[in-house]
Amino acid sequence: MTTFLATMLLVCCSALPLSAHCVDLYVAPQGNDQADGSQAAPWASFTHAQSQAHPGDTVYFRGGRYAITNGINTCASRTAVVDAILVNKSGRDGQPIVYRAYPGEKPIFDFSAMKDDCRIKGLTVTASWVHLKGLEITGVPQQPQNHLNHESWGVWINGSHNIFEQLDLHHNMGPGLFIQNGSHNLVLNSDSHHNYDPYTSNGAGQSADGFGAHVKANQPGNVFRGCRAWANSDDGFDLINAYSPVTIESSWAWRQGYLPGTTTPLAAGNGNGIKAGGYGGLYVSNGVTHTVRFSVAFLNKAAGFYANHHPLAIDFFNNTAFGNGSNFDMLGIAPDGSKISVGNLRNNLAYKGRLVVHAEGLDMAHNSWTMATPVTDRDFDDVSATGWDAPRQADGSLPLLRSYHLRSSSALIGQGVDVGLPFKGTAPDLGAFSAP
Repeated sequence: MTTFLATMLLVCCSALPLSAHCVDLYVAPQGNDQADGSQAAPWASFTHAQSQAHPGDTVYFRGGRYAITNGINTCASRTAVVDAILVNKSGRDGQPIVYRAYPGEKPIFDFSAMKDDCRIKGLTVTASWVHLKGLEITGVPQQPQNHLNHESWGVWINGSHNIFEQLDLHHNMGPGLFIQNGSHNLVLNSDSHHNYDPYTSNGAGQSADGFGAHVKANQPGNVFRGCRAWANSDDGFDLINAYSPVTIESSWAWRQGYLPGTTTPLAAGNGNGIKAGGYGGLYVSNGVTHTVRFSVAFLNKAAGFYANHHPLAIDFFNNTAFGNGSNFDMLGIAPDGSKISVGNLRNNLAYKGRLVVHAEGLDMAHNSWTMATPVTDRDFDDVSATGWDAPRQADGSLPLLRSYHLRSSSALIGQGVDVGLPFKGTAPDLGAFSAP
């Protein structure tokens, strides 16, 4: 992943070959696609800017609301799909095409005025080697008269080697961001919240996850890092039907499964913080091992961390869960369809509520619930469940909180086991946060 990040981060013009473009282009809500795309004369649309951009270029979007009223295609039927914005021009290795917010400003792409009577994708990304940064995506609709479909999508991805950074995905009638296919995509320091699909055919709230990845086989390297999912009607993160390994790390998920902004449970909303696997409740012989590490899940209607009938063990390392319906649910499935327990659980911390379920027979040494001394509030600097949605730091990283960080006196310090991840001291601490 280090090499991938190095090649995908913004490249200074002086470091590019003489044949590279490396041009700065500009778009603004009151721009004109007949202009020249300069800072003084910006264009108006994402689509036109893409048509003029080349590998190595950066397109800056000025702050304000970009109201999208029509897609690039129309509904062929009431169950068809419309693409509102199609990102289909690829950059190159070391020369991505960058689409980003102008520094200090917030471009808001609002799709709520679209009236297409079928499923809608806000941003469809089929390109590779592109970098989207600092964009707000909201309002991707379903139509109230149409109950024939499942979700619409905020950002829908079928490309590789892309970065989706500091996106704010909210109030969409379906998942905020969904990786359908592709490899080596990084979703970095992004938020997805208050997504709710009221008109989905199999029940209101059934399909609006914060983030999802359902990639096919031989599509490795997809990572969610530093992301937050909260107040989504279905799950925070959902890896169901992913046939290539996915990593979720240093991410937070809370209050899924409710009518967004309330504590009213939705019957059809699953309500898991991080649903880390599964194949629709069926056994498959080619399932893969996903990794969830250094992450936090709390106050979700169902499980904080959920194996979801996965056929083999998922790696859950150094995570913290508190106050969920169940904190860790390791429900798996055997070849004959019977229920089993699956999971590689190490260095995790569970507190308040049902600590772990469907874990009979698992080796669960070096987790908080196997310690002789019970966890108490005194183990932590703070036990607040508020403030987790605070503004991010200037570089986009997660806000600095003290909630569920271990006190220096806690017996949870140094009680972990080396699983190949960085740690301080002679042994890892339990939970997502190391003590000072």
